[in-house]
Amino acid sequence: MQLRHKKVWGTVAIVVLLLILDQTLKIWVKTHMKLHESIQVFSWFQIYFTENPGMAFGIELIDKWILSVFRIVAVVAIVVYISRLLRRNVKFGYIACIGFILAGAFGNIIDSVFYGVIFDHSRGQIASFVSHGEGYAPFLYGKVVDMLYFPLIQTRLPAWMPVWGGQEFIFFRPIFNLADSAICTGMTVLLLFYRKTFSVSFKKESSRNHTL
Repeated sequence: MQLRHKKVWGTVAIVVLLLILDQTLKIWVKTHMKLHESIQVFSWFQIYFTENPGMAFGIELIDKWILSVFRIVAVVAIVVYISRLLRRNVKFGYIACIGFILAGAFGNIIDSVFYGVIFDHSRGQIASFVSHGEGYAPFLYGKVVDMLYFPLIQTRLPAWMPVWGGQEFIFFRPIFNLADSAICTGMTVLLLFYRKTFSVSFKKESSRNHTL
């Protein structure tokens, strides 16, 4: 029982700490930088403020409110899954990975659900908190704040290369946030060290659901 309590509080601590760090950085960027403004930290690292509608690469395939609702349902499902894991004899490292994924998903949900309501826009100005009804988007239609940019390699491709010859090449081009990092970290560690645990746990959940 004592070990279970330690796992519970350890998981809660991971999720809460990641959420605080993620939201603190996002709110700081939102209230101190204009959209597409950047701060050079190192030659290979910038704080570059951008926003996206919440889908990969900014592609909008479905209505934003449907995406937001789907994310909320997914987070609820992860919470239920973690609560079941905590009642079983599952390694804490595995539960921590799921906690990372939960914190990342929840962090981006906060942006999507609330940021459009509590902030005004950042285009050409530094955003500020606003009263109800004065935000830049309705409830569930907020944009996710991204700011971590790592242009590790910046060069120009050789002119002799077909199609892309002479074009600028940047690695790593995507801009992301701490919530995205938490999700990627959790998924990567799961695949590298807990693949078997995930497979066994998934089969148990499937059999449980069929029984119910």
